[in-house]
Amino acid sequence: MRVAIGEDDVLLREGVARILTDAGLDVVARSGDADDLLQRALAYRPDVVITDVQMPPRRADDGLRTAMELRRRSPRIGVLILSQFCEPAYVMDLIGDRPEGVGYLLKERVGDVTTFVDAIRRVAAGGSALDPEVVVRMLGRHTRAGPLQQLTPRELAVLAAMAEGLSNSGVAESLLISHASVEKHVTAIFRKLRITPTDSEHRRVQAVLTYLRADTRRR
Repeated sequence: MRVAIGEDDVLLREGVARILTDAGLDVVARSGDADDLLQRALAYRPDVVITDVQMPPRRADDGLRTAMELRRRSPRIGVLILSQFCEPAYVMDLIGDRPEGVGYLLKERVGDVTTFVDAIRRVAAGGSALDPEVVVRMLGRHTRAGPLQQLTPRELAVLAAMAEGLSNSGVAESLLISHASVEKHVTAIFRKLRITPTDSEHRRVQAVLTYLRADTRRR
């Protein structure tokens, strides 16, 4: 798997590159500038581009804009944002109209190498990877009104785990419930949210993200 890294902090950039190389991934490009990262990504066509939100040259949301531009110009390249900010609005901007191949993690998650690398692989495969803290904020905001009010606390917990990218088995392990219970809750969630259920774990996550994005825009 080929990865490009965009990060202004040299130590973090090199640290992430070392982690990925040790995990067997091929780091094909590294950059501390968002504009340069965009050009390198378009030239090398990696499977995933990892970038910070705030990067030179303007040190605003340049990294996020680069990720969004990459998704527009080269949809097959997955993008994973690493940020020190837990900001759901950035997630919604990044997802846009297409939740496939996108991830948003807090930088502190890099220390959990297994989870970090798994998120990269999931994004490269066209799936989604959202930081649990961001998911909680998204769900917390939505539960004040709208269709999510219909969900029970357990169903909300299952929905949050699904949005993080966990499979049914992963949800069961995380919440310490049976696989059968997870399936029952998933069925209820899709029925209440009027989302057509599917046998694909990957597509279920996308459906949840699509719902969250649409509901945010209506507010």
